[in-house]
Amino acid sequence: MTRFLLLLILAGVAGACTADQQTSVLRLSHGLDTGHPVHLGMVYMAERLAEKSDGELTISIYPNQQLGTERQSLELLQIGSLSMTKVSAAVLENFSPEATVLSLPYLFRSRQHVYDFEDSELGREILTSSEPFRLRGLVYFDAGQRSFYTKDRPVRVPGDLQGQKIRVQQSATAIEMVKALGGSPTPISYGELYTALQQGVVDGAENNPPSFYTSRHYEVCKFYTLDEHTAVPDVLIIGTEAWSRLNPEQQGWLQEAADEAVVYQRKLWQEAEQEALDAVQAAGVEIIRPDKGPFIEQTAPILDTYRDQPQIYSLIERIIAMAPNEE
Repeated sequence: MTRFLLLLILAGVAGACTADQQTSVLRLSHGLDTGHPVHLGMVYMAERLAEKSDGELTISIYPNQQLGTERQSLELLQIGSLSMTKVSAAVLENFSPEATVLSLPYLFRSRQHVYDFEDSELGREILTSSEPFRLRGLVYFDAGQRSFYTKDRPVRVPGDLQGQKIRVQQSATAIEMVKALGGSPTPISYGELYTALQQGVVDGAENNPPSFYTSRHYEVCKFYTLDEHTAVPDVLIIGTEAWSRLNPEQQGWLQEAADEAVVYQRKLWQEAEQEALDAVQAAGVEIIRPDKGPFIEQTAPILDTYRDQPQIYSLIERIIAMAPNEE
């Protein structure tokens, strides 16, 4: 299906939903498998919204990139042809400069540090920073920590990435991180990655354990290095056009349902991480737990490059200051 045809279909669908009354069905597109804990969190959100609104407002979910890639979905939100989507914060940075900080390597010290930020006023500031781009962030979903996986050569130290083509998201920050570690970053759509790995277009990629498992990339890549370089959250986005079509009560229902889904999804995520690691190891993947020190040291200059961007560097300092006292 061409993108133009997809736009026409979605525009027609959106019109059908709003012809006689305010939108009652919000269409949510994302690229994950239906077994993924983030997808299950969104299913829970849809159930809670239907209950809160007594069926007045519902969500129809389209997984597995049925309606396009993450970037395409964001563009459809901007023109009002799609209501909602889930994207990685790494993709969102192309629309909201403030979101860049969420993809920086080793910015977050622990899982609790991530949660404290996401639940804070600062976290909300970054969610809503995309509104000038007609995109409104509702909540963050836990996407764990991202690590490298490779086909033929294990990564035990940064030097092992030298000469390896590593798939990254459409994110300038992710590209700079892989370059800093000596690899060759190669942006590829998530939906095309399995084939790209099979055919040798790339030598590896980086992602969290549940995504590595549910995508079945472990069938191709037999080395998984838990360097945990970033903790890039997933972000639930609604187009400002779709948001404005909801009345205040409906907006409240949706935000409440999303907030409740976050609590539910975090529990699912922590369970899924261990299940995924156990499953890929049973399938023959070597799990490598490297010394993170060399990775942290080699990527540290990336944070310093933002000193000449006071607004972004201030966000970095505020997030670092939120780190829990581990003593």
